[in-house]
Amino acid sequence: MSGATVRAPFQIGAPRTGRAMTTVDDLVVRAPVATVFRVVAAVEQWPAHLSHYRRVTMRERASDGGGIVEMSAYRPFGPVGWPTWWLSEMAVDPVRHTVRFRHIGGITTGMDVEWSFHPVAGGTQARLVHTWDGPRWPLIGALAAVAVIGPVFIHGIASRTLAGLARVAEGEPPRAA
Repeated sequence: MSGATVRAPFQIGAPRTGRAMTTVDDLVVRAPVATVFRVVAAVEQWPAHLSHYRRVTMRERASDGGGIVEMSAYRPFGPVGWPTWWLSEMAVDPVRHTVRFRHIGGITTGMDVEWSFHPVAGGTQARLVHTWDGPRWPLIGALAAVAVIGPVFIHGIASRTLAGLARVAEGEPPRAA
């Protein structure tokens, strides 16, 4: 994407509450907030660190480090993986230490995602929140989100992503801010 135009950042608010599905994954990471934030915000590097990620491609870049990002991962089921794909707007806020996504393509269109990071004794509390009303399937969309997609696919991928990126952050030496 060299020479490509860089757009203004997306304005993505916190995940909306009161939605059909909410998943929360938390982990204390033994690394400073700035290190964990930097590792998570570098989404194009995720496949190098996470075996369940197939690819991450920035389709369009924004001046905050976000943009339009295409992601593809496997949800492992024993020795095999179920392929997943989604397209998101991504916003990076280094002041609030948040990385937010709004899914705009794939089965999870309409999903809100927020990574947030807060200092705690021994490191950083990393929290990954997904909220969604489910796919636009008449009668069963919300039920599918709550019963299967959220707990099996979203949590299954998110928990592995959080743990894997935590291992990366814990192995990185802290940098001066």
